[in-house]
Amino acid sequence: MTALRRLAAVTAAVICLGSPPAAAQETGRVQSDILILDPERVFEESQLGQRMLADHRAEREELAARNRKLEAELEAEERDLTDRRAELSPEEFRKLADAFDARVQDIRRDSERRVRDLERDRERLPVAFLRRAEPLLIAVMRDMGGVVLLDARTVLLRADAVDITDAAIARIDAAIGDGKPPSEESESPPAPERVQEPAAPPSDQ
Repeated sequence: MTALRRLAAVTAAVICLGSPPAAAQETGRVQSDILILDPERVFEESQLGQRMLADHRAEREELAARNRKLEAELEAEERDLTDRRAELSPEEFRKLADAFDARVQDIRRDSERRVRDLERDRERLPVAFLRRAEPLLIAVMRDMGGVVLLDARTVLLRADAVDITDAAIARIDAAIGDGKPPSEESESPPAPERVQEPAAPPSDQ
C-alpha cells in the first residue's frame, strides 16, 4: 500500500509551498517621459497584494489540513484492514485491499491536482493584481508626465527620481485598500465626495 506513503508526500509538499525614495517621488512632483516601476514590490507591499497573498496562504493551509485529515483516515482504515486479515479469506482480503489501494490512488491524484491548481493560482496572482491596478498606474504616469513605464528589474542604470514604485503603492492603497468589499455595517454605500461650497457672506443684520 505504497500509495498511502505517496499521499503523505503530497501533504508535505503543500506545507512547503511556500533604497529610500526621493522626496520628489513622495510629493508626486516627478516629471519625466520615462518612468520605472518595480511590480514585485508594488504587489508584495501594497495592501491589495498582501491581502491576495494572505488569501492564497489560507487556501494552502486549508488544503494541507485536508490532506492531513485524509491521511489520518486512510491510515486508520489500513490498520483496521490489517487487523481483520486473520478473519478474512485470502480472496476477501485481496478484494478489500485492492479497493483500498484504488481509493488511495484516487485521493492522491485529486490531492496532486489541487496542489498544481494552487501553484498555478499563485503564479497568476501578480498578473491579476496588475490588471486591477493598471488604471491607477496609468494615472500616476500621467501625473508625473510619463509616457513610458519600464520594469525596474530589467533596467541596468536608473535614477531614483523616475522610480514611481512608492507613489504607485500609495495610490493603490488609497484607492483600493485591500480590495475587500465595504463593511456591511452600512447598508448604503458612502456618498461621493463633493466640493465644499464657499460659506455665505455674513448678513448685514
